[in-house]
Amino acid sequence: MPDRGAADGKGAAQASRERLILAAKKEFAAKGLMGARVDEIARRAKANKQLIYYHFGDKEGLYLAALEDAYADIRRRERELHLADLDPVSAMERLIGFSFNYVSEHREFVQLLVNENIRGARYLRRAGPAKLERSPLVEMMETTLRRGARSGVFRRDLDPVQLYITISGMCFFYVSNIHTLSVLFERDLQSREALAERRAHVIDFGLAAVLSHGARPRIGRHCVLAR
Repeated sequence: MPDRGAADGKGAAQASRERLILAAKKEFAAKGLMGARVDEIARRAKANKQLIYYHFGDKEGLYLAALEDAYADIRRRERELHLADLDPVSAMERLIGFSFNYVSEHREFVQLLVNENIRGARYLRRAGPAKLERSPLVEMMETTLRRGARSGVFRRDLDPVQLYITISGMCFFYVSNIHTLSVLFERDLQSREALAERRAHVIDFGLAAVLSHGARPRIGRHCVLAR
């Protein structure tokens, strides 16, 4: 018979580890590596501080685990898009819309990346290839662009990596700078209406860039935050 006590113990240990990572992402996103406090992370996770050292070794180990978990989450959600069932234009709409939705709904991810870029990706470089797989969105974009080019609706001269960076930039910049932009333009860019307007603009702009000269984007159809 399996040792139920051992299984329960492993389950409790995994649950405490997951709670610590979730709390760590919030703390590191808000305060960065240097400003974050182990005591506060343990309090947020409702866990004994010693569990941090047991699971992760030290604060830096927990920080790296939080980064890895943040990337794992977006990669998992990217794989759930199922674009093959859509026509190329609808598939590209979903790709771009997903990119905007994710960063607008996961501000901690944006803050973690901003903080890590300030540090020159020092800690992210320590993650192994198995922990930081390449985004499947690049392959999805390449496949979608190829399908669209074959059907005559997309240009044939687009680099999927450059397109990925451009779309990510349009989405990421808005969210990472949303507070200063709101002040500069005297608008509440965090309102639901403003987010929907920006999402629609990013999708329309992205489609205009990939459509062939004979095709036309379906402007103004995308003012929905989630699909």
